[in-house]
Amino acid sequence: RTRELAAETEKVRALAAELEGRVQERTAALETVVREMEAFSYSVAHDLRAPIRAIDGFSAMLEEDHAAGMGPEAAHLVARVRAGANRMGRLIDDLLAFSRATRAALARGPINMTGLARRAVAGQAREAAEGGVEVRAGELPPASGDDALVGVVFDNLLSNAIKFSAGRPGALVEIGAEERDGVVEYFVRDNGIGFDPRYASKLFEVFERLHRSDEFAGTGIGLALVRRIVEKHGGRVRAEGEPGRGATFSFTLG
Repeated sequence: RTRELAAETEKVRALAAELEGRVQERTAALETVVREMEAFSYSVAHDLRAPIRAIDGFSAMLEEDHAAGMGPEAAHLVARVRAGANRMGRLIDDLLAFSRATRAALARGPINMTGLARRAVAGQAREAAEGGVEVRAGELPPASGDDALVGVVFDNLLSNAIKFSAGRPGALVEIGAEERDGVVEYFVRDNGIGFDPRYASKLFEVFERLHRSDEFAGTGIGLALVRRIVEKHGGRVRAEGEPGRGATFSFTLG
């Protein structure tokens, strides 16, 4: 009986070792594919910059040098070409930022989260003022992580909150933190247009948008970048909102 049990135990160990080996092989293969896809995305985005700039540049020359000879329809079409080129340029910049955040190694260290949040507020003070949005940044507990990347998180969440609150009466964006189950969770909360909570998970996908680009500017990469940076830190990000009643984006850092 003892011998049979020992034999069965050995078989289980062998199967477990084989399974672990297969998991490691597939994980390594997946990591290779991801790296190749990221490198490809970076290369494509980088190579697209030159022709996009050329399109915008030549269109600008048409507007400046041949405006008198263009009728209203031609002028309108050239303006649309330039607007499309500028949007594509912003999209490429966002894709490159997304790729860099994915590829870059973390430079971990202590982070003054209060200072980081206030720098984000100062950097977007003009946009907030133009949209009639009041921004409040409270005292935040310190954290550990990559100062530059976490700054990108605050920049994107704050920009998002201002964009979807601008023009509304009493528009307010708050940056704060609270403790949940012993973990500090930082948040950016607004009282803007909000969103349908059924689609909360889509907000963090690349190119996913819940509003048309002609209603609200953007490329659909900002929140995907936020999630990538937060997960790179071993944290998590979540969104809560209701239509017409604002939204709250929260994140933790591992």
